[in-house]
Amino acid sequence: MFTKQSWQLTINWARLSWTDAAWGLAVFDSNLPELGVRMRDHLIRAPYTLLLAIGFAVVFLVAGCASTLPLEDIPNVSSEESSETAVLSSTADVVAKNAVVPQEKGARILAMGDSMMAWHSLTQKSVSHALENALGEPVASNAVSGARVLYKLPVSGAMGMKIASQYRNGTWDWVVLNGGGNDLWLGCGCGKCTRKLNKLISEDGKRGAIPMLVQELRQKGAQVAWVGYLRSPGVWSPIESCRDNGEALEARIAKLAALDRGVHFVSLADLVPHGDRSFHSGDMIHPSLKGSREIGKRVAAVIATHDKVQ
Repeated sequence: MFTKQSWQLTINWARLSWTDAAWGLAVFDSNLPELGVRMRDHLIRAPYTLLLAIGFAVVFLVAGCASTLPLEDIPNVSSEESSETAVLSSTADVVAKNAVVPQEKGARILAMGDSMMAWHSLTQKSVSHALENALGEPVASNAVSGARVLYKLPVSGAMGMKIASQYRNGTWDWVVLNGGGNDLWLGCGCGKCTRKLNKLISEDGKRGAIPMLVQELRQKGAQVAWVGYLRSPGVWSPIESCRDNGEALEARIAKLAALDRGVHFVSLADLVPHGDRSFHSGDMIHPSLKGSREIGKRVAAVIATHDKVQ
């Protein structure tokens, strides 16, 4: 039986989703003269966010079955609130309490990123869990499936759909993260992505959203391990068309890493043998249990080698 708290969270999430969608459509409306790629992006973003929010709502309903949160911790949303400002204000506590946060006490390593990092989290066999096992120490993970580097919607972005927003203050020695794949696949269809790619990171690796994020993490005192994506040599994948753009993205990130001895690019380009499907889940996009385990081991080796470098 669902608890009262779970129903309230679901209602709040539904209202948050409409706020996010309205924000996206408002941006689209304000940019009507600039058609083309931007028009397509804005048309896609709102329904995508609604579907995402519905998924989150289901998660909260299931979680609510075992929830023992005190009722006073759940904000009360009045049906009389009608403006977007009122909705955001009344749900601020929901965002704060349910945003991704470090779960391991004493952890000095934080993992962030998209579904490659988050896959198998429910069974505690994700990349971060494999990293824990390999290093013999706790790892806090805030990775969220579907997350992007470039993400404009405010509410779902704050909940972790924007990778930079997954960061939480702490005394981190390392931040392990990935990203950019969803920006290329969902943002430009892995077609003509030069503009998107340049927004992510310039050809020399010095400008763009990724270098800015890495610089911010470095300024907080953490070393950064940026993890590349799995390949599927000799086997077809639904994201086969992303190969060239993905190679270009990672070549630029490698240049970024070469500029700072505290930034490390962990390439997975040679991890999967030719024709081997065992490193991927059935969708041939995300890592299998074996894939997550091997990625974790590779990242652990980098951390063990450079642990004292600042």
